[in-house]
Amino acid sequence: MLEDEKFALPLHSKTPPEWARRALSDPVALLIDHAFLEKKAANNAMALLTRWPGEWVAGWTETMTSVARDEAAHLAQVIRILNRRGARLARFHKNPYANELRELVRKGVTDEILDRLMITALIEARSCERFGVLAEVTDDEELAKFYRALFASEFGHFKVFLKLAGKIEEKAALDRRWLQLLAAEAEILARQEPGCRMHSGM
Repeated sequence: MLEDEKFALPLHSKTPPEWARRALSDPVALLIDHAFLEKKAANNAMALLTRWPGEWVAGWTETMTSVARDEAAHLAQVIRILNRRGARLARFHKNPYANELRELVRKGVTDEILDRLMITALIEARSCERFGVLAEVTDDEELAKFYRALFASEFGHFKVFLKLAGKIEEKAALDRRWLQLLAAEAEILARQEPGCRMHSGM
């Protein structure tokens, strides 16, 4: 799956199988963290629904409503898996990885929205990669099937957010900023603490 060229990701670092083995050592904790990520992804899409910069951007509302629907459906799937395993969602959650990425958002209407789109695309790309690694490593048939399905979905989300970014910025400037954020993402991920979280470090 990860070796398929049609699913090539531009990430500047690669998640090793050892990360997945550690993350899967407590699958319930990993699923609880995952549930909050889906919740935040759905909320992010809804928050962006009416935030197009300047003139109307074709495909904007369709993309945001589609992503919000997908992420809410994923959240419901995670909750069902947790319920089947006799676990419950926690009340509080922290994601230092995403918080550090959001600190990179520039000021100014267009720059802010552009960065939010690209950082969202980055988070989707990293989640996509990690779902692929988890699917390959886990011996849990239910989780392997779930993660394989999410891999394709997150890849699609990564692409549509970048496509929207391309509609509000010219290619050269977009490519420069994208490379900066890719490099920053790899550095931010590398300094995360290890643990049973989707965006934990090694």
